[in-house]
Amino acid sequence: MIFLIFSILSSTAIYVIFKYIDRIKIASFDVIIINYITASILGLLLSDTQADIFPIYQNQWFPYAILIGVLFILMFVVIAKSSQIVGIAITTVSNKMSVIIPITFSILIDPLDKLTNLKAAGIILAILAVFLSVYRKRKIEFDPRNIYLPIILFLGMGIVDSIVKYAQQYYVNDDVLPLFTVILFIMAAIAGLVTKLLRKTPFKALVNPKVLMWGILLGISNYGSLYFVIKALNYKDTYGGHIGGSVVFGINNLGIIALSVIIGLLVFKEKILKINWVGIIISFIAIYILSIT
Repeated sequence: MIFLIFSILSSTAIYVIFKYIDRIKIASFDVIIINYITASILGLLLSDTQADIFPIYQNQWFPYAILIGVLFILMFVVIAKSSQIVGIAITTVSNKMSVIIPITFSILIDPLDKLTNLKAAGIILAILAVFLSVYRKRKIEFDPRNIYLPIILFLGMGIVDSIVKYAQQYYVNDDVLPLFTVILFIMAAIAGLVTKLLRKTPFKALVNPKVLMWGILLGISNYGSLYFVIKALNYKDTYGGHIGGSVVFGINNLGIIALSVIIGLLVFKEKILKINWVGIIISFIAIYILSIT
């Protein structure tokens, strides 16, 4: 459970950093590129320096690391476009509700992740809590033809988490985890640099002191969010028991949302609706139910 707590804290730190970046008007895409470079270096420092780097591509987990890294950048682009065209409210709900996909996927592929009545109740409450916690009462006006953006985001984010679960389930144990993250984040950084090149934006912005500082902080948080969630998925107690992926993804998502909403209220003075408080209360109930299943 300690790894899950660290994952929630790391992921919430990402939310806080993005909030500050938005307030001080720094180009978030440049910060994201530095973030992936930082995360790559962190993974390299934690990995076995004696490992021969050349046969890495022969590892079964290698294509999954490549795929996840590329999808990280693609999903960022979709989030940005969806926020601009469809609106932040629908984009946020689509992003957060995508947790349904990895929860279902984990139950399907992990023989130890069994769906009990109690767990089913916890998952249903978790889904309800996610929706209520991120709900914002706003006037929604957009061209129905653009509904494909939140749909792509919902499916894309869910697929990314599902691929992480699949790679962890079959190939990524604690020994190879640091090296797996190195390749993953290097690919995300390369994909980000290629995207920046295609956008024809100046590369000198990457060495801006503020971009470097926030990028490094974001990279540390981003690395921790992925590293600790896989550690939580890999964890086994002295009796060989482990936390099912459906529980890990459920509690992780709920914890991030609840903590982010509370920080938004206390630090950023964001307005929290009554329905959001209901969602937070339900989220704690769902976390308790999932933690005892």
